[in-house]
Amino acid sequence: MDPAIRTENLTKRFGRLTAVDRLSLIVPRSEIYGLIGPNGSGKTTTMRLLCGILKPDAGKITILGHRIPSFAVLHEIGYMPQENAIYPDLSVRENLCFFGRMQGLSRAEIQSRTEEILRIVHLEGKRDALARDLSGGMQRRVSLAAAMIHKPAILLLDEPTAGVDPDLRAFFWAHFKHLAEEGTTILISTHYLEEASRCHRVGLMSRGRLIEEGPPQALEEEAHAATLEEAFLALVGKTEGESK
Repeated sequence: MDPAIRTENLTKRFGRLTAVDRLSLIVPRSEIYGLIGPNGSGKTTTMRLLCGILKPDAGKITILGHRIPSFAVLHEIGYMPQENAIYPDLSVRENLCFFGRMQGLSRAEIQSRTEEILRIVHLEGKRDALARDLSGGMQRRVSLAAAMIHKPAILLLDEPTAGVDPDLRAFFWAHFKHLAEEGTTILISTHYLEEASRCHRVGLMSRGRLIEEGPPQALEEEAHAATLEEAFLALVGKTEGESK
């Protein structure tokens, strides 16, 4: 069976800056794979390449066995960007209906899926509230709901828990684990390294390159570190030293 995500020598440049540099990555189906790295390491650009927002300058992307760009397979992807990509002047329900239509769901599917997903993210009582009137945490929940409205096979989540309280972070991760157990593949970027330790595998990016990957515990052992944070600092420091 083809992996959920495969990239081969994926490269993206912005002028003289190489944001993603020959990235080769394989994410099996039903895996939670975490991308970690310093700011500017290429995590967000990688996400945008995978979901078709950006076009690569070189390399290849294969999603569920199909080359990107492929409009058919792009409907199998749900993307939650770092910034809330919802419409502030629409209600929660209207936002979800809009994204459902964008994904080609029928009116009946939109209605049933909207009610289902409102229950999942615990926003049943806010269905008619305008998005702009919600708290930051609630807006993140709406963004996640919008990414999941069409039951995608793959979720690309860019810093989904940034700026939310610990209770909501715990809720998100419990749901991510449930989705993976149900067969969803999740690629997630995060700067919360204690969260990254919950992933099946993590990839460490620096200056656009994937410098190390593996199960969190294996990376800790390789770096002779007690925590993933210590391993992260040691491996990035080693790479930075070698590049000088």
